Amino acid sequence: MTSLHTPLGRFRLISLVEGISYIVLMGIAMPLKYLAGNSEAVRVVGSIHGGLFVLFALALLHVSISERWPRRASATAMIAALLPLGAFWLEHGFRRGTFPPRPS
Repeated sequence: MTSLHTPLGRFRLISLVEGISYIVLMGIAMPLKYLAGNSEAVRVVGSIHGGLFVLFALALLHVSISERWPRRASATAMIAALLPLGAFWLEHGFRRGTFPPRPS
């Protein structure tokens, strides 16, 4: 992973943590609410996930500006954050060197 002293490194970390919180929300808290009647789990995990999503959006804005990402790359990253496994797809792209796409 890249250094946490760079906007890209911080974005990658925040993206993964936000992605994990999304999986916990959908895979643990939601079933607890609907199968066990425990709505408190969704309230707590949902609040944490919401805060992390806002942090993700701010980190995306920062890295997009500092790294001069194309708008399409920024939009792709934002759309990926809306998908339950999108953060992991983004990280896979970073590790392979295919994200963000470089201009030809």
